[in-house]
Amino acid sequence: MAELATVSVLVIDANPGMRTQLRAMLGSFGVNGVQFAVSAANAVRKLRGARFDIVLCEFNLGDGQDGQHLLEDLRSQEIIPLSTLFIMVTTERNYERVVGTAELAPNDYVLKPLAAHALRERLQRALDKREIFLPAYLRVEIGDPLGAVELLRQAEADQPRYLTDLLRLQAELLLATGHTDDAQKTYRRALGEKDLPWAQLGLARILFLRKQHGEAEEMIATLVAEREHYIDAYDLLARCREEDGRLELARDALLAASARSPHRVSRLRHLGEVSFQLGEHERAERVLAEVVRKGKVSGFREPEDHVRLLQVQLAQGRDEAARATIRDLDNSMGGHPKASTCAALARGLYYAADGEDEQAREALRTSALAASADGGLLSATLKQELLKACFDNDLETEGSELVLDILRNAADERTLEITRGALRMRGREMLAEELEERTREEVRGLIARGAAKAKAGDYDGAVSEMMSAARRMPGNPHVLFNAALALLRHIEHRGWNERFATQASTLISRARRFDPASPRLAAISGLLHSLFKKFSIAPRGEGRRRGIAV
Repeated sequence: MAELATVSVLVIDANPGMRTQLRAMLGSFGVNGVQFAVSAANAVRKLRGARFDIVLCEFNLGDGQDGQHLLEDLRSQEIIPLSTLFIMVTTERNYERVVGTAELAPNDYVLKPLAAHALRERLQRALDKREIFLPAYLRVEIGDPLGAVELLRQAEADQPRYLTDLLRLQAELLLATGHTDDAQKTYRRALGEKDLPWAQLGLARILFLRKQHGEAEEMIATLVAEREHYIDAYDLLARCREEDGRLELARDALLAASARSPHRVSRLRHLGEVSFQLGEHERAERVLAEVVRKGKVSGFREPEDHVRLLQVQLAQGRDEAARATIRDLDNSMGGHPKASTCAALARGLYYAADGEDEQAREALRTSALAASADGGLLSATLKQELLKACFDNDLETEGSELVLDILRNAADERTLEITRGALRMRGREMLAEELEERTREEVRGLIARGAAKAKAGDYDGAVSEMMSAARRMPGNPHVLFNAALALLRHIEHRGWNERFATQASTLISRARRFDPASPRLAAISGLLHSLFKKFSIAPRGEGRRRGIAV
């Protein structure tokens, strides 16, 4: 049994009276390692700087924030590991409204009014359950998710009370490592135990990855009909409809989700973008203005949101509002690595709309140079907007360099087609073909040089060649997979190298984000796991988060 007195706790609550009460209660259990955060943004800063065993979070955080969406941000951004328990403190009314409505749920809930014995019981229960899952969590942390799956399977016989939880984590890890057939079987096993919405949604995700959008939509529609408050289903429903070009229906799904759960910034951003594409400028502006506001108080600032908002305002001829957005970008995004690039782009778009051609070209040139040098920070979507503006303002060289940058890092066919379409609309079909062929030759050459060095036994040279390629093309899944492979072949032939293993795991994770359906994902994840087994690598102590920049 885990000892409460040894754990560290972060309490997130804006109410000073509640913070005092929780301090006293935790202290009475012998828990002295307690820190406090008064807002979501404050909590994010603390969690980025330190690791806690338990996060005890009030559901209602104020400023349009709530604990559920903070949890989703923390997990999706990998700010807290699986071994950090997230426990929500809420009223019975909020509990009934939020429990079972999200795919990503807290580890537990504590209901108000708080009672010391109930809080202690909940914390102890969560810690005892964590002890069962901890070996698997630590495997994930060292970069061996398939090793975690093996441990979870072994635990099934000894821990039947947690069978569906064991199956759920197995399925998620199998899906993340490209083993979609095994993930599908595991989700179906879970559904054989009981009616579980997360397992139904998992099966729909697999269909979506396989581009079976119609079948995925049908499955999600059934889920939503049965559980209309299961919010995450609406997001995947919108993506299915968007992939098939049915933007009005995608918008409707996002509106339905936002009406039930109004605080998730990523969903609101998606709604704003779809509304803008549909020409629904008033809704797009209203939603994107809320995205900007929430981003500033959440701890996840994104200057690209200001540019999207400005585009909507310019489309309506709202010049004064656009100028206010530029001022807010300057004032609120200082220090963000994308701030200067986005600010220059915003000014370029504004000057171009206002007919100030020379000032527009100067600002766009500045933004294009910064975007080319930022190491892949700017999204492909915004780079596409920038290249359109460059070509529309006679910045041929800058536009061509942006096209090359997008092509070098294109993660999917859709990105390529949108870029081709932007060039076609500007009478540059031949340029698109020429730059695509140039990029293909460049990628083939980089990979061939790395492969030749490995074939000749120069594993150091192969790593150097492919890591250089990964730095040059940080968003290209093909290059990232080959860089990871060079690192793993080095380990295979030269012996265990923890730094290389960590780099390989990071590259695989990045490639998966760009291309989750890649057929190479399962093979390279399996190779990494085989090397952990070959060299008998196990977690040390409590484990630690690791990450190497490339």
